[in-house]
Amino acid sequence: MSLISSIRRHADAAAFLAWPGDFELDRSDHVEEVHLASGAALEGFAGDGAGGTFFFCGEGGEERPVLYADSEGGAALVAVGLPELLRLLLTAPWWRDLRDFTVPESRELAAEYLEDMPDLADRRDRAAAALGLELGDEAAVLARVREVAKGIGKDYVLVFTPENTAYEPLIADPSS
Repeated sequence: MSLISSIRRHADAAAFLAWPGDFELDRSDHVEEVHLASGAALEGFAGDGAGGTFFFCGEGGEERPVLYADSEGGAALVAVGLPELLRLLLTAPWWRDLRDFTVPESRELAAEYLEDMPDLADRRDRAAAALGLELGDEAAVLARVREVAKGIGKDYVLVFTPENTAYEPLIADPSS
């Protein structure tokens, strides 16, 4: 069974991904016309409440690279495959608010979420179990996002089609 099918079948997992993950399968239409500079296929499959979209890049299934584009003209490759994306959303659903993708920064944001949602860890663990995913080490998950965005992500440039202009990188290079 595909992970997308699993999300649709498991209400607890879908609910956690919707909030705090801000990831919903029913929001796959992007706010504007876009394409990849390489000409590779681009398929919106989920979105967030602020108009951002998750896209599969290239041909294939859920193993394809995943690009996230916000509604403000920023984009980044954030995962290679849906399992990797879901580990990010389960481990650090506040990832969009991270600047440096470090554990201390993530834990600071986590504390804010825990104030409003004290059962966050239990809900996360139930969602991961329902989807058959093992949660990764937080440091490794955050490092992987940086690695993907700054490594192979350079080959996945999202372009605003009407003006033929590239989106801005969402994940800053730590050396700059």
